[in-house]
Amino acid sequence: MPQNTGVAEITVNLAAIREILAQYGRIAVDASGLRIDSDLYEAGLTSLATVNVMLALENHFDVEFPDAMLGRKTFSSLESIAEAIAELVR
Repeated sequence: MPQNTGVAEITVNLAAIREILAQYGRIAVDASGLRIDSDLYEAGLTSLATVNVMLALENHFDVEFPDAMLGRKTFSSLESIAEAIAELVR
């Protein structure tokens, strides 16, 4: 069973994820205004931009996304990205 991440860690991760999304995601809306469960693909995230976001996340958090996480579901929302990062940094 996965462990829950601390609230402070999630807040820090979400702030960093928002910054990365704003810089590399090429989304049509302001990343700071997205809810954690907003659909990033509906906000304009493309498959090419997802690759750029993934590479920036890997660099920032010093992780590597395994093939099993390289699906649309992992990058569909801030929440799903934060959960993936939390799992990888454990």
